[in-house]
Amino acid sequence: MAATAPGAEAALLHADAGAGFRRRFLDYLGWGFCGLAFVLLGGAMVWILTMVFLRGAHSISWTVLTHVTQGVGGGLLNAIEGTFLLAVGGILLAIPPGVAAAIYLAEFGTGKFAPVLRFLADVLVGVPSIVVGYFCYVTLVTDLGWKFSLAAGAIALAIIAVPYICRTSEMAIRQVPRSMREAAYGLGATDSKVALGICLPIAMPGVLTGILLALAIAVGETAPLIYTAGWSNYMWTGHFTNEPVGYLTYAIWAFITEPFASAHALAYAAALFVTMFVLIISVLARLALDENAGFRRRPGHGRDRIKFLHPR
Repeated sequence: MAATAPGAEAALLHADAGAGFRRRFLDYLGWGFCGLAFVLLGGAMVWILTMVFLRGAHSISWTVLTHVTQGVGGGLLNAIEGTFLLAVGGILLAIPPGVAAAIYLAEFGTGKFAPVLRFLADVLVGVPSIVVGYFCYVTLVTDLGWKFSLAAGAIALAIIAVPYICRTSEMAIRQVPRSMREAAYGLGATDSKVALGICLPIAMPGVLTGILLALAIAVGETAPLIYTAGWSNYMWTGHFTNEPVGYLTYAIWAFITEPFASAHALAYAAALFVTMFVLIISVLARLALDENAGFRRRPGHGRDRIKFLHPR
């Protein structure tokens, strides 16, 4: 037995060395794949942004910013205005139901209805936007007689944005420490006061992040607006129904296939505007998210929300 001990010890050391080599090899292999994926993704993004910015920058002019579209030429003032109206209108319609559903799921969603609501929100996220556009076309454009209009387009975008606002807001509200709720209840606060006066203000940076991300998605939508907003070469005259509106993504979709240099210039300029809008919104969302993380790391955060319940 004693004679075989050194051999057994050497075998164990050899096995440990082999296992360590395999672990290091798999570790390097995993990091290599991660680096390759990062390079491919980053390279594709840089390539897309470079192409959009270079071609769009050559197409930007004062005429594009100050004139409406005229056939396959002119400017994009009507499309810029329509994109702003549709996106902001859709988000304004989506915020109340989205945030309300998030408050219910985060604070009171313990019954049988909560899983159903979460499931419906997840399903709605996966529904193709063109299906939403088809639904709004049948119900709003034809059945209600609104025709192509700002209201129909904004409602379509609101339907798309609601589940994003709901789920991100729910996660933000759930991150509010339980001690904040218990302190508020201990001071005699009601459920509505805790939800609206404590949890929602503390979670507001996270809620704002979800709203901004939904806004970025709304700015880049095309398919639902083709069925609901239509297209117009003119500025909006103030009618919510029976009046189509222009928007930037339509200019990209329609003009890039035209055999005219002026149409291609408008498509490149519209792509640049949409990309800039989405980048700006994404940066703002990131700043809001960082603000939320910094606020939560700050000692004693949220105490000012409790003080108003029990002023001295």
